[in-house]
Amino acid sequence: MQPLDPGEPQSIGAYRLLGRLGAGGMGRVYLGRSAGGRTVAVKVVHPHFALDEEFRARFRREVEAARRVGGQWTAPVLDADPEATVPWVATGYVAGPALSQAITEHGPLPAHAVRVLGAGLAEALVAVHGLELVHRDVKPSNVLLTLDGPRLIDFGIARATDGTASLTSTGVSVGSPGYMSPEQILGRGVTGAADVFSLGAVLAYAATGAAPFPGDSSAALLYKVVHEEPELGFLEGDLRELVADCLAKDPAARPAPAQIAYRLAPGGAASLVGAGWLPGPLVEQVSRSAVSLLNLEPAPADPRASGPVAFSSPAIGTFGPPVEPVTPPASAVAPQDAPPHTQGSPLESPPPARPRRKVSCTVTLTVAAALAAVTVGGGFLFDLWPGTGTDKANDSAGHSPSATEKVKKVPKAFIGTWEGPFKVSFAGSELEAGTFSVAIRAGRTGAKFGTVSQFDALGNLSCEDNLVLRGVTPKELVADGRSSGKPGTKCTPGTHTVKLRLDGARVQYTSKEPRAGDPRATLERKH
Repeated sequence: MQPLDPGEPQSIGAYRLLGRLGAGGMGRVYLGRSAGGRTVAVKVVHPHFALDEEFRARFRREVEAARRVGGQWTAPVLDADPEATVPWVATGYVAGPALSQAITEHGPLPAHAVRVLGAGLAEALVAVHGLELVHRDVKPSNVLLTLDGPRLIDFGIARATDGTASLTSTGVSVGSPGYMSPEQILGRGVTGAADVFSLGAVLAYAATGAAPFPGDSSAALLYKVVHEEPELGFLEGDLRELVADCLAKDPAARPAPAQIAYRLAPGGAASLVGAGWLPGPLVEQVSRSAVSLLNLEPAPADPRASGPVAFSSPAIGTFGPPVEPVTPPASAVAPQDAPPHTQGSPLESPPPARPRRKVSCTVTLTVAAALAAVTVGGGFLFDLWPGTGTDKANDSAGHSPSATEKVKKVPKAFIGTWEGPFKVSFAGSELEAGTFSVAIRAGRTGAKFGTVSQFDALGNLSCEDNLVLRGVTPKELVADGRSSGKPGTKCTPGTHTVKLRLDGARVQYTSKEPRAGDPRATLERKH
């Protein structure tokens, strides 16, 4: 957890803030405490989502539905203000690691722990599906490990994103490669069976320490999920059989969550938790996290900070590039916990209707909604002004003109920030794969003149490329694209050719990078 910056709010709604847990494409997450002493996680959505009335309507419905989910293994929504200038939601906080963190630090879980994990998550899906909701992003980072069982998180917010006109398009889905179901990838109708597929992938990961559909590039990974059988390693017996059933390509062939829960724990998941279910090192880690919360104190009260945070607040109005959660417990990114009988404070009554806002969102949720492992010749969307500083090391990279070659400059018509969704080709199929933001500044041949940022639908930066100018005409730029090496990103290695061509008021982007599916995009000027 990081301390609050001077410009950040000291409270949101009725919750005094203790620190900042993390940030991402949906917004920021703060650790807070209620007047009664309950520790909560408060997620504040990104301002550009707040400008979309259709998103707000979806957010409002999904928050209300999430509050009704009383399953023991889900995260309770305690409070929210969908009508605030910048909407927020507060959920119970659990001082326990995400499954992804636990596996990375301690290795695969023992078989008994995997059974408890699967039974608990299956019971959680029974509760979620019973409200006609579909989680659609069941993955290791959305599963928290506590002493009294697992917790499934973030289903309300993930669901709110889909169906928003400015965020989605026909045939588009939300999810994470390797854990998305085949029907999500193909843009077909998604039912609760998609969550079952994702649950099977999560259980395979928990038991073996490796994803069942490994891949070095997003395109290859997506192809494997649709066309190839999972790799289940040393998983054996009835647990292997159950995981394989969950990972069936045909949604109708997968077991229902209630069947999964019964096969893993006929007496219910709670019956397996009482005697202890986590291995010793994880028990110690969870216990330390819980104790550390006792020493946290909120900042002095500021009467100006009460109530929902105003849109003019610098902390809410200016989100930087998304970063990974900064606390050891990955619970930060998707807060947790509360016994099913705890409902928390009711939703506040909405204020009078506001004037309709103009939609300014430009993110397109795509079939490959969380592509985080491929350059595709560039990057995703939220680092809106990348590459504007001086970078002598990168400026000298790439093509250097000879003494006899005429140095040319970037035409003024290209200078600015251009954004738009892109597509890739793989195995004869065309996939919508995310959104590019291309920032172009003044430059000359042989020097860096631009940056391409690639973000997934949830705002996670997966790759950032620098562009070095190689050739110029009044209507076209030819450049060498190469990873900037920014920490936390993973791009295809080496140099690839990028072409930017003016097409009226737009720019056509093409990249010759077969490993990334030869991405192309139609970009519109944003700045």
